[in-house]
Amino acid sequence: MKKLTLVLAVLLTLCLVLTGCTKKPESTDSGKVQIALMMRNIDEQFLKDYSENIKKLAAEKGVDLNIQDARSDGATQLTQVQTLINQGYKWFVIVPCVSELSEQMNQIIKEAGGAAAYSNIQPTVTALKVGPNFFFASSPEFVGGRYQGQLIADYFDKNPGKAPGKAVNMLLLNGQMGHPAQVNRRAGLLAELATRGYTVKIIAEDTANWTPDQAQEKMNVWVGAFRGQYNVVAAQNDGMALGAVESLIQNGYTKGDADDGTTLTVPVLGIDATQDAINSMKENKLYATVLQDAVGQSAAAFDVIYQNATGAYTPGNPAGGTPAATAVIDEAPANDAAIIGQCYLVPFVPVDKDSDYYKSH
Repeated sequence: MKKLTLVLAVLLTLCLVLTGCTKKPESTDSGKVQIALMMRNIDEQFLKDYSENIKKLAAEKGVDLNIQDARSDGATQLTQVQTLINQGYKWFVIVPCVSELSEQMNQIIKEAGGAAAYSNIQPTVTALKVGPNFFFASSPEFVGGRYQGQLIADYFDKNPGKAPGKAVNMLLLNGQMGHPAQVNRRAGLLAELATRGYTVKIIAEDTANWTPDQAQEKMNVWVGAFRGQYNVVAAQNDGMALGAVESLIQNGYTKGDADDGTTLTVPVLGIDATQDAINSMKENKLYATVLQDAVGQSAAAFDVIYQNATGAYTPGNPAGGTPAATAVIDEAPANDAAIIGQCYLVPFVPVDKDSDYYKSH
């Protein structure tokens, strides 16, 4: 009996060594795939929508999902990644606090034999070159800015008397300064208006850090200081746009009709197409927005990581309905041919009252 027991023990050991019978770190004791969702914060509506769709997809696939909120602190997010690696996690969907930490996070994840997909704030080109299992699933911010410029130009084309001489006099509410979305959305906005033949004078601009409260406070100052000097308000996300709308309403900048698509005396435009923004458009307050597809981005990021976790991924696979990119664009990280196949570019969509997205929501 002792010999039989010894033989069985040896055979079990050989099984563990040769066939990898130990519990895989990407699975829980129940056998579920483990995926970690690393959020820079879950305060903004877009990020709430993003995380909610990840929860839905994880539930459908039977994934054990661990959600971490870094509260916009890069050092905290880096620590969270390392802690989860130590706990056996290998598969990550990441909305990073800052682009610059993506390379360091990827090095840690690579050492564990894992994969990561980034959305909303892009990883660096160098970060994606850490390995073929690191991905960008997001939308080109310059294009989002161009679409906002397109909507503004369309408005003034329909209402030329509101911009005599094709002169756009703008109040501009920026997101966090230096944030890739802030830089590229601003550049795209101004480039599109120039392409459409408009001369832009920025009457005032400042950051409102993506928040409606700061935007409303900023606008409360501007509407008095620059009375009659501006003919449009552009905000780099819907939260700030809705803060601007509220300021204009409270300060009496409204009119009795919505013949031009808004009851405000000047049009206000945002980016994201959150449901709150669509509701404001239906009330003839916010004029227009641009869809940043939280569902599309999160679906692509989740699916490409789920494919990696289950061994189904091969280079060039579509993810969440979005094809892998094949042609470089002007915006990093999808501007490098060496990693273009690791990028899933979810398109922005302009949203006004004639758009299919508006009509369906």
